[in-house]
Parts: sequence; structure tokens; C-alpha cells
Amino acid sequence: MAKGRDGKEKVTKITEIRRYRRPLNLNIGMVIFVIIFIYVVAGIFLYFRSKPVMRYEVREGSLTANNIYRAVALRDETVVTADSAGYVNYYAREGERVANGDLVYTVDETGRLNEYLESVNLGENTLSERELAEFRSEIVNFMHGYDRHQFDSAYDFKFSLKNTVLKLASGNMLQSISDMSGVEGVTNVVNFRYAPTTGVVAYWIDGYEDLTPGAVTEAVFQDEEYEKTQKLSNELAAQGDSVYKLSTNENWCIVFPVDSGQAEELAKEDYIKVRFLKNQYEAWGKVSLLNNEDGDYLELDFTNSMATFVSDRFLDVELILEEETGLKIPNSSIVEKEFFLVPEEFVSLEERDGQNGIYRQSYLEDGTTTIEFIAMDFYGYDSENKKYYLDPAFVSAGTILYAMDRQTTFVVSERATLVGVYNMNKGYADFKEINILYQNDEYAIVKANTQYGLNVYDYIVLDAEAVQDEQFINE
Repeated sequence: MAKGRDGKEKVTKITEIRRYRRPLNLNIGMVIFVIIFIYVVAGIFLYFRSKPVMRYEVREGSLTANNIYRAVALRDETVVTADSAGYVNYYAREGERVANGDLVYTVDETGRLNEYLESVNLGENTLSERELAEFRSEIVNFMHGYDRHQFDSAYDFKFSLKNTVLKLASGNMLQSISDMSGVEGVTNVVNFRYAPTTGVVAYWIDGYEDLTPGAVTEAVFQDEEYEKTQKLSNELAAQGDSVYKLSTNENWCIVFPVDSGQAEELAKEDYIKVRFLKNQYEAWGKVSLLNNEDGDYLELDFTNSMATFVSDRFLDVELILEEETGLKIPNSSIVEKEFFLVPEEFVSLEERDGQNGIYRQSYLEDGTTTIEFIAMDFYGYDSENKKYYLDPAFVSAGTILYAMDRQTTFVVSERATLVGVYNMNKGYADFKEINILYQNDEYAIVKANTQYGLNVYDYIVLDAEAVQDEQFINE
């Protein structure tokens, strides 16, 4: 304790210093800003977590089905083998019909015939208009049917042209052979071979000559396993080797795989019109459904044009089916919904103020039962069983319904599923039944103007997974 000038002790007062705290001063503007900020952030978060609801306007339209298939062509084919060894030269053009006894090829046992023909001048050949037309026809057919993903068809075209040239040159060559009657060591080793029966000539072998429609499997269409051997003139053949084949019947068929759904639809037709993509030729084929070892196959039988495709084992074909016309909707809009089935005698049609509904049993607060009328829309009608589809929002399993006489009762239990879309004309997701006429990978054609379905210019939810039943939709 300190002393002053007067000698007395002074008392020192100690003051405690505290930090000043400002009082909380809430600014109403700041509070509003924080609330808006939180709202915006929450809105953005919910937007990215939810799927946007987009609408689609229903319009009339049609679908052109992708009915293009790769088919295997099957014919009555007889393979002819060489009865002696030698160099084979062909004189009938591939695709040409020969009669029994017509000259098809010769066999040169020593090869001296070819050497002699090369050493003599056969003269210049000129092509007639008919012969030039054959070349044009083959070139045009190749151009129409060419597919760069199947380049092996170019080799078939090459061999076909080569055989055409051989046919056109055969007249001069046969005349040259007859002129060699005095050439020693030549004509006595040339053997003429004639057709054993009537048929269309083909100069290729692939091992499928005896294949039947019922034996076709997926392995037949495996390109890497397929091997086609072309027969060319002046090639050496051993005794017993195959040299050509004859297609002896104008009746032939094509076979291709189909899935079970397509099989059921196509099997309903007796005949189907087919367009061959190779040359755009169209024909009607008789339909047969095959249940082969590894799945369903469709067989189409033809009674003409076999010679046109005698050079082909596989053909790309388009089935020309009737186009379905109706309301065109995207597949993403289609959804399935479960309903309760109720017999028609327990359904009231426009009995109260023009409204549809049901009479169901309910309970009052004192426990007594009463009958109340519930207005509702029906979502479908099963005309075969005479039952209506009721929304589970109004009835549940075990609900007791009354008939119009208020005496007969029915306990709700049976369920069934309807295919439909969500109509959004009223501002919420309203289920509407649809009757699909045809469907491909992207769109479906549905029947228009049905009692419980859609009408043209209705708006439906584009993505059915983005909404829930009865959900309100803000656009």
C-alpha cells in the first residue's frame, strides 16, 4: 500500500477490464438473403438429383419395320463327279438350264487340248446384243446387291463373269475341236460329258447340297466356318472329284432365324412378300415355322426364280409386311401398372351426377357399417371376362363392394397388369391404357381413340421412370 505526500497511506483501486460485446443486431435484409440462398442451393441440389419431366405430343404415324434377314437358300441339288481324271473345260454357262444329254464339259486326259488351242488362231469374236445384255444384267445385279461388309460376293461376281465368257466362247472352241479330227494325239484323249438329267448348272460346291430346312442351325450362318469352292475351266480333276452340280427342281426355299415373338406374328401369315436385296426382285413365299434344334426358324417356299439365285447360298432378304398405322409414341413412355379386377355388376356407371364409381363398405365412428359411393375413373375393361380395372388408391385386397341391388357383395382380391403411358393433360401423371399394334426398338404404334386410351395431340410423359403415379407435374 503506497503513502502520499502527507504521509498517509493511499488505497489503490484495481479496475477489471472486460471486452465489450456488441449486441446481436439482426438485419432483416440479411435474414431474407440467407433464406433465399438456402432455397436456391436446395433447389439446385434437388434438380440434379431428380429426372426432368419432359412431355411428348402424341401424333398419328406409322412404323417401317426393319425386316431384313440373312437367309440360307436350299434347293434340290445333285453333285456330278468326274468318271475319269483330266483337265476339265466347261461349256454350259452357270445358271443355264440344260436338258438330259446336253454337253456340259469335256475332260482332256493329257492337257494337250489346251496347248493346241493356244497355238492356233481362233479368230476374233464379236458379241451380239443378246450376249452383251447378259453381261449388263450380271453387272447391274452385282451393283444392287453389293455389300462392302461381305466382300466375298465380289469373287462370286468374278467367277460368274468368267463362266459367262466361257459360254460365249464355247461355240468357237467346240468347232476347233471338231477341226482337230486329223490331229494325232489330241482328239482321242478328249472326252465329252453330258448332263445326266434336266437341271440348272452351277459350278461351285459348299457341302450344304444335302442340307434340309429342319437341320438349319446358327452354325450354318457362321461366315468363318463357311467354305465355297468354285470350279473353273482348265483345272485338273481326279476321278471321283466333284465337277459341277445340277439343281433339278424349280421349287426351292430360304430359311432364316427369328425370335419367338416374330415367329408367332409371321406364322399367322400364309404367304409373305419378299424383296431380294441382290437385285430387288420380289416374290411371294409360302410360310412355314420351324422349331429346330437351337431355336425358331422361318421357311419361305418359292415355285419360281430358282435359276436367278442358283449362284448364291446366302441371300439378304427384306420381308414386305403391312405397315401399322396409329398413334406413334416412344418406348420410353411405356409403363406397366397393377390394378384390381372387379366384375362389372359391382361397378356403377354414371349413376351419381354422371360419375362412375363403386359402392363399398365402410365403418362409422361407432363401429357400425355403412355403404358409401366412391367416384372414380376406370382404367380398362376386360370384355372377355367382363371385369373392370380399378385403381389400388381406392380399393385394396379385402375391400367389400356392393352390387346395384345393395344385397350382393364382392371381396376384392384379383390383380392384373395393364400396359400404358402417363397422360399429363391435367397437370399430373394420369395412367392411360394403350393397345400396342406394332413396336420396334424406339417407337410403338398404338390403337387410336380407345375408350380408356390416348387421343391424337394428347401430351404424355416422355420418360415414364421420371414420375410416379398421380404425381403433379410443373412444366
